[in-house]
Amino acid sequence: MAESPYPMLPVADALAVVLEQAAPLTPIILTPARALGLTLAEDVRAGEPLPPFPAAVKDGYAVVASDGPGDYPVIGQVTAGRMADFTLEAGSVAYITTGAPVPMGADAVVMVEETVPLPEQNGVGWVRINTTVAPGQDVRPIGLDVQAGQTLLAAGARLGAAEIGLLSTAGATAVRCYPRPRVAILSTGDELVEPDQLPGPGQIRDSNRAMLAAAIRQGGGEVVDLGIGRDDQAQLEASVQRGLREADILLTSGGVSMGDLDLIKPLLDHAGRVHFGRIRMKPGKPLTFATADAGGRRTLIFGLPGNPVSSLVTFYLMALPAMRRLAGHPQPALPQVQAHLAQPLALDPQRPEYHRATLRWDSRLNDGRGGFLAVSTGSQASSRLLSMRSANALLELPQGQGELASGAVVDAFVIGEFESIL
Repeated sequence: MAESPYPMLPVADALAVVLEQAAPLTPIILTPARALGLTLAEDVRAGEPLPPFPAAVKDGYAVVASDGPGDYPVIGQVTAGRMADFTLEAGSVAYITTGAPVPMGADAVVMVEETVPLPEQNGVGWVRINTTVAPGQDVRPIGLDVQAGQTLLAAGARLGAAEIGLLSTAGATAVRCYPRPRVAILSTGDELVEPDQLPGPGQIRDSNRAMLAAAIRQGGGEVVDLGIGRDDQAQLEASVQRGLREADILLTSGGVSMGDLDLIKPLLDHAGRVHFGRIRMKPGKPLTFATADAGGRRTLIFGLPGNPVSSLVTFYLMALPAMRRLAGHPQPALPQVQAHLAQPLALDPQRPEYHRATLRWDSRLNDGRGGFLAVSTGSQASSRLLSMRSANALLELPQGQGELASGAVVDAFVIGEFESIL
């Protein structure tokens, strides 16, 4: 029986090796509109305060607070986007709209609901103020929201909708951020045909490339499709070399086991340095990780197993954190939560298992405090892609005998959006 020359690394140790070899890509400068979803490479600070002037919080009347309730002439009005061309003196008021600059001399705003319009006197409008206000009431002072020089967004922040709005607030027309990693995908095997082709005898459609391409885009990467590589060393080597030239990460699927036609491991050993060739996990034991340095840049290479589930599980646990590290994410590893099992689950006596499951929040758990409930997706065969269909988590089941009882608490790696489990 053939023996693998590679030791079988625990998952945590393997991930540490991967992240040690990964480094954030060189930052680029983009407009905020093009930076959506990327990670900032430097702090963004405000050049001026917000608001830059005392601003009315509500529609109403700008007043001198010490005047108190009474009937007052309306000497003018101030609307948003315009500065008052007068100074308010005690004994008079000015109509003001939400967001408008408070005129000089005024120190408070009385909301319109606390006033009553009165008839004009000698062509001047009058209003009755029905309430007492304190100085500063319903006025946003200069710099209330943002102080000049304040850090609006720190390096490492992911740019979502609110962050793009803050960049516009700061007048940032260009930001320095980490680019999306380019990830090349190569499926291998003579048995594979394209999804739009009718398989011949002994052939199957290639699902891995489409699946991994979707996972890469979902994870914030750009896809380089290298197609299907046949079981021919020269052709595979040419495809691998193209991937090394064009991508930051190269993913191959298939060809990493111990068979005579499993050509990927020796090919990667020739192209660069293989850091590990087996991992102590189920599914995905043959996962291989290598690096290749050329032209002053490093490409990370993952030889994923060919079975679809093994391929996707190892992508989530190893390649996705590497993508996140390259993209400047400050916490590249997958988020983890603790989950209660909805049913008993058998343990594997040889390796820890990463069991596909659907998490949902159950308010009855933890004595009514709530917690995550994990429901298995059924048969966990590594060829059964249906087990990934509704999965938003991988349950980390320890190696052992027997089974974990219903209600047992296990660690769960979140692979779906948090919204789907709340």
